[in-house]
Amino acid sequence: MWLLVAQGCCFFPGLFSLTRRFLQKTYPHLTDADTAVISTRVVSAVQAVMAVVSGILITSSCNDVLRDSHWISRDYILFGSPYMAYDLFAMYLCYWYKHRGERHGNRCGHWFGLLGGFLSKNILIVLHHLLLLLVCFPITVFYRKNLGDFFLGCLLMAELSTPFLSFGKILHQFGKQRTRLYKVNAVIALVTFFVCRILLFPYMYWAFGQQFGIAVHRVPFHIPLHCSLANLMLMAPQVYWFYLLLKTVLKNKTKV
Repeated sequence: MWLLVAQGCCFFPGLFSLTRRFLQKTYPHLTDADTAVISTRVVSAVQAVMAVVSGILITSSCNDVLRDSHWISRDYILFGSPYMAYDLFAMYLCYWYKHRGERHGNRCGHWFGLLGGFLSKNILIVLHHLLLLLVCFPITVFYRKNLGDFFLGCLLMAELSTPFLSFGKILHQFGKQRTRLYKVNAVIALVTFFVCRILLFPYMYWAFGQQFGIAVHRVPFHIPLHCSLANLMLMAPQVYWFYLLLKTVLKNKTKV
């Protein structure tokens, strides 16, 4: 069990470091902030691809959405959980490189100033990562008793939009915002985000209803309340981020 966690602890920071070294040697004109941002996005995309593949394998093997299980559901959660802690550090590192020249008094004040600025700007995603790491991880691994692998697989497939979001950020770092590739990628990111991160939740209720012959609008009354509350907590930030993504895409479209 803990071997998989240790492997994840080595894999994600290791891939980040290797990517940064490659970028520094291949594109010497890039700043430290550029290489950190691009490397963070590369790791995010790789993690997302692994999560989506795992999700497809899990959901395709589950005929019973509640009781069927697949070994990769537990193994990937163990391996992938360190990603959340790594990603928080990587995001802060990107922020630090971008704002390290700003003055916040003495050295200690400078550090706390940067940390405070980072938290105020990214509080929602920080809380989202902490929720997944400190709440969802122990529940998934220790308390769910091998039930609901199908729904876990669905949640893993929510990462389908991440490679496109990451690719868009990488194109932005290379100054390709006005290219057709960037615009097409933005539309794909928007569509996959809506389908896999928002429509995903009513789909899971529908799948449960199909399994037990319950109308989809009645499903919330046939499952534990904490399940619906957990879904709401996971879905709410996705709706907000979709709004921001849609706003950005429309704003870029008006500039063309």
